[in-house]
Amino acid sequence: MTIAEILSLLGGVGLFLFGMSIMSTGLKNSCGDNLQIILEKATTNKLVAVLVGLFMTVLVQSSSATDVMVIGFVNSGMMTLAQAIGVILGANIGTTITAQITAFNIAEYTPLLLFAGAVMYLFMKKDLVKHVGTVIMGFGMLFQGITIMKAAIAPLKELPAFVDFISSIKNPFLLLIFGVAFTALLQSSSSATVIFQAFVVQGIIDYDAAVYLVIGAAIGSVTPNLLASLTANRNGKRSAILNLLFNVIRACIIVIIINVTDWLGHPLLGWIQSTSADPARQIANTHTIFAILAVVLIFPITDYIIKLTYMFIPELPEETRAAEDRKLVFMTQVSNVPPNMAIHQAQLEAARMGAIAAENFEKAIDCFFDYSPEKVEDVEEREETVNILNHAIQDAMVKLQALNLTPANLRRISAITIAVTDMERISDHAENIIEYATRMKNKKTKLSKKAAKELKEMAENSMEEVELAIDIFTSENYDNLSKIEKLESKVDKQEKQLINHHVERLMENKCEPIAGVIFSDMVTDLERCADHAINIAYALKDTNK
Repeated sequence: MTIAEILSLLGGVGLFLFGMSIMSTGLKNSCGDNLQIILEKATTNKLVAVLVGLFMTVLVQSSSATDVMVIGFVNSGMMTLAQAIGVILGANIGTTITAQITAFNIAEYTPLLLFAGAVMYLFMKKDLVKHVGTVIMGFGMLFQGITIMKAAIAPLKELPAFVDFISSIKNPFLLLIFGVAFTALLQSSSSATVIFQAFVVQGIIDYDAAVYLVIGAAIGSVTPNLLASLTANRNGKRSAILNLLFNVIRACIIVIIINVTDWLGHPLLGWIQSTSADPARQIANTHTIFAILAVVLIFPITDYIIKLTYMFIPELPEETRAAEDRKLVFMTQVSNVPPNMAIHQAQLEAARMGAIAAENFEKAIDCFFDYSPEKVEDVEEREETVNILNHAIQDAMVKLQALNLTPANLRRISAITIAVTDMERISDHAENIIEYATRMKNKKTKLSKKAAKELKEMAENSMEEVELAIDIFTSENYDNLSKIEKLESKVDKQEKQLINHHVERLMENKCEPIAGVIFSDMVTDLERCADHAINIAYALKDTNK
């Protein structure tokens, strides 16, 4: 095989992958945010989750892309592992569609697809038409890449060294490992399967050998997900391990079935081969049948795979607490209780979320003055908890508004809804604060002693105001309103004073530029948290009139 042929093969793989990426982007853009919404809304019904995973993967033409989105949702707490494994099962079926498509020989039409897609993308004004053009262009690139790969692989059958090497691998286990390594290298099971199809078509390997390469490719496809999980939290990492375990168990089951059916005299592989005379279609059918068979057999034992995942990454006590915090505690039966009781439950739920947001604000301030990566992670986890609770409470409030309510009830619901937004914003500011702390750490800069002292005093006042506001909202005891007003005036005064002092330090060159910007941003965040606190304190006042 010459250097030109090697480069041609690499170019074909690159064009194939780029075509898949372009097609995926076009499909996602055509559907807007609906793909992620569909994935996010996958219910606890695992069968529905399987169908969602299949549908998503057929659309984006990449099980890795679907699985990476799953890791993101599990990482953020929007999806449980029980939902995730259903989507993963579906994705493993959906990804086989690529092999089915590529088994068609439409090489002579690819220039037309490329031309039509380019015209639609470059010359049409409507966004939807442009996105469809992107899909068609990506489709053409995909098949053109396959054509180039097939042409580059063809000379391999004339290369004795390569033929001897690939033919010498008779051990199914070694073939499986080769499939894993090859797919991990390409970072795409679809492109690996297409190349294995080409190997069979060119007569470089026989069908039986290709089968084990395809089985290995399914395991190797997990590599991008494992890499994506490196920056995820423990739950995100569990999602990647879950995917790996599924594919390893899938490979073991398929290998056992192949050997058992051979022993019984009714070989599964022989039956699959009989489904088509075309070697490429035989590989595609093998890929699809194995995926469906694995899902059918593994679906009933998914709970055990989840338990096995937790053996690899055990659940920590703080994770259990976070999971409990993210569930509604009081608003669980909104439609089945009297309106007044339901509204009181909404107040209690909002107060609970407010307490978590206040705690996050306090932890963020502590992190700012005493930085550690663990504190940053703690604040980020709690911020995610607040976000999830915010969405859950807002959804429950919509149901509450559907009840037969009096004008006073409606005013109270509206006030609670607005207060929940203020609480969520406080936690958002907490996230801003840890970003400032991280930036200072990364830039190796720090505040002057005087600036740090002033900022700490303002932070303490803001924090006290937030905690007092949550207490007033919860108890509706308005005796402390005068105290919170004094704190608010004090924080407003400190904001002006600190900014003036900051300007003076800048004029005297006593302040590092980056630290100065962070100081100003921090002052702004503290003052805004105090403003949100005042809103929360007064939220329910006079709503019962």
